[in-house]
Amino acid sequence: MSCLNDLLRRLTAFLVAASLAGAPLAALAQAEQQPPKRQTQQPQKPPAKPRTTTTPAKPTTGPSVAAKTEALPPSQVGIGTLAKQAFMVDPQTSTVLLFKDADKPMHPSSMAKMMTIYIAFEEINAGRLKLDTRFRVSERARNMGGSRMFVELGSEVSVEDLIKGMIVLSGNDACVVIAEGLSGNEDSFAERMTAKARELGMTGTVFKNASGWPADGQWTTARDLAVLSWRTIDDFPKLYRYYSESNWTYNNIKQDNRNRLLKTVAGTDGLKTGHTEEGGYGQATSSIRDGRRLILVVNGLTSMAERAQETARLMEWGFRESTNTTVFRAGDTVAEAPVWLGSVDKVPLIVAKPVQITAPSGQTVTPRVVARFDGPIAAPITKGTKLGTAVVTLPDNRTVEYPLEAGADVERKGVFGRVTTMIRHYLFGWLS
Repeated sequence: MSCLNDLLRRLTAFLVAASLAGAPLAALAQAEQQPPKRQTQQPQKPPAKPRTTTTPAKPTTGPSVAAKTEALPPSQVGIGTLAKQAFMVDPQTSTVLLFKDADKPMHPSSMAKMMTIYIAFEEINAGRLKLDTRFRVSERARNMGGSRMFVELGSEVSVEDLIKGMIVLSGNDACVVIAEGLSGNEDSFAERMTAKARELGMTGTVFKNASGWPADGQWTTARDLAVLSWRTIDDFPKLYRYYSESNWTYNNIKQDNRNRLLKTVAGTDGLKTGHTEEGGYGQATSSIRDGRRLILVVNGLTSMAERAQETARLMEWGFRESTNTTVFRAGDTVAEAPVWLGSVDKVPLIVAKPVQITAPSGQTVTPRVVARFDGPIAAPITKGTKLGTAVVTLPDNRTVEYPLEAGADVERKGVFGRVTTMIRHYLFGWLS
């Protein structure tokens, strides 16, 4: 019994000493189960929870991109992207949704073909060229490398086939045939391409050939290619349809359009892919949904698959995260202008095209609209005559201008009416 009492006294003393030292029983038990070294190293390990919360949502476009989008390089405007250069715009409102080094010089690759095609379209619209016009294939054209239409030396190929060859098959040989047919040689045609680029406002672009084949001094920007894309769509609505063909057969060789978004992204109807070793994989894309169009240019991607998946992801983001609001419908009256010596005192000023603004989805915005015109406007006035400008100030303080037209014909007053009005004016001043 004395031994048992002595053991109890020692255990009690030990517990009291431990309590005074600030070590609870649970801590003592843990200290016995985990070595001190493991306890000090544990906080140095990256915690699992912060890693998952900082990882962006995985895109729905495929597992190969999902692994790379865990740390997307940021953009100056819009979401991060794997592309080295990117530019997305809503052309109806001139709103830039995505901007990443979009004014930085880059290799145009086969996206340069869009300018060759633009010039061909322009010649057709002007009546100087017809779809059934035929151009002869030179040895230079036949020997072009890279993607080809497989034209035969000495054969004559119709302009329509050459257009399909450039758009659907990305044929470098077709570009040379067009260039030589229109300008005699490719160098002269490249100078024409650059001059047209300046005319369209593509200030950062210089072309050295018709196909985008790598060449010293040949540059463009993502923004410039977006301008070219929109001008192609806007200037040639009937000819633009060629950009939506998903495959084509020439010389018994069937090839698919390299623009995979034609089949995978709803509303996609163009435009052109490209690739060089120096510049990587790029693409100019346009899609339209419910009357709203977005244009996207990307470059510097690492593979065809990454290009297709990243372009699809960005295009879906653009439609999902932003929307257009109509401020004025086509034909709506923005203001009324006083008329001088007219059969009526005022003429309505209308917009011929819808006035829209782009805003984040779910956000209501009210822009400020100011009508500018020189008045009073002298009669007679013909309906449709441009008389002023509607200046729309957007929420980000950018301004967009829309032309204002006369919404009605206004006849001039007769002799007696004009005399009476002029007497009133000089005696009493202008009465508005």
